[in-house]
Amino acid sequence: MTRMLGSKQACDLILFGTLGDLASRKLLPALYQLEKAGLLHADMQVTGVAREELDHQSYLNIVEDKLQQFIGASLETDVWQRLQQRLNYVKIDLRQTTDYEKLLTVTQSTSRVPVSYFATPPSLFGQISQGLSLVGLAQDNARVVLEKPIGHNLSSSIVINDEVSNYFNENQIYRIDHYLGKETVLNLLVLRFANPIFSSHWDNTAIDHVQITVAEEVGVEGRWGVL
Repeated sequence: MTRMLGSKQACDLILFGTLGDLASRKLLPALYQLEKAGLLHADMQVTGVAREELDHQSYLNIVEDKLQQFIGASLETDVWQRLQQRLNYVKIDLRQTTDYEKLLTVTQSTSRVPVSYFATPPSLFGQISQGLSLVGLAQDNARVVLEKPIGHNLSSSIVINDEVSNYFNENQIYRIDHYLGKETVLNLLVLRFANPIFSSHWDNTAIDHVQITVAEEVGVEGRWGVL
C-alpha cells in the first residue's frame, strides 16, 4: 500500500509504562492501526520504557502477544513487520534520574520531535518530567501527553500539574482522557447545546458537578498496586 505521512515532521514517541494496562489495551493497538492505515511518518520511532529487564526481542514478543490479545483480529504480517522496525525498549527506574540518559541512545535525532506519553501513575509525572529535562528532552519542540485523571482530587491535581509545569510550558502539555470519547459523554454535549430548555441553565452557576458512572467488564486486575 502507499505510505502516507501523518505529519510533516517525524517524532520520537517515548512510551512510559509500555508494559502497563493502558499501553497494552489502547496505545499499542492504536499504533498498530495507524501503521496499518499508513498514517505513521516513515521516520517515526517508538521507544517503550519500563523497569523490567528485557532484551529487544523479548519486548517485541510481549508487544506481539498484547496486540494479538487486544486487536480483536489476526495480526497482518506485513503490518507487524513494519511496526516492529520502529520499536525500541529501554529499562529505566523512573525515580533514578541518571537512568534517563539511556534514552539518548535511541532519541538523538535532530529531525524527530520528542513526544513523551506518560502512561504511568500520576504520582510519577513530576519525576519523569524532571528526568526528561535533565537529559535535554524537554526542549521547546518537545511534547508530553498526560493520561487523566491527574491526581485523586483537586489539590493533588494542582500539585502534579505544577510539577510538570516546572519543566514544560503549557503549550507543550497535552492532557488526554479516553473516556471523553465514550458515547454517553459525547451525548451530554448534544443534550446541552441542542436543547433550548437546558442551554440557558446548564452552566457553572446552576450545576455543582457532573458524576458519570461507567460499568465495565474489566476489573482493577493488577492495576491496584500503582494507586
